[in-house]
Amino acid sequence: MASIQFIRGVDEEVSDVRLTRSKDGRTGQAIFYFDSPRALSEELKQEILGMFLVDEEGELVSRQVNAKFVNGQPKGIEAVYVMKSSSQWDRFMRFMERYAKANGLDFQKS
Repeated sequence: MASIQFIRGVDEEVSDVRLTRSKDGRTGQAIFYFDSPRALSEELKQEILGMFLVDEEGELVSRQVNAKFVNGQPKGIEAVYVMKSSSQWDRFMRFMERYAKANGLDFQKS
């Protein structure tokens, strides 16, 4: 089963993912948006060290994680996962296919 975590063992639900890819297909990035993630809840109060994309192949990690605040209250998280090769892109897409299937999501091209 595929999951996304900011705190180990605490699965999050993604609100939106935007993908971009270079024209030559070698590099790309995914921007994840999370509205009211569990990692920002009062009861957890743990340091977020990154975004962890976990599935049966292993783990993909991004340290580009930013919390969004409104009137001093945590409202969401934006995280960016960067792919620097076509093999990293392929691995990321395999994760996303598993994550989408496990969470009843679909892919829409813009």
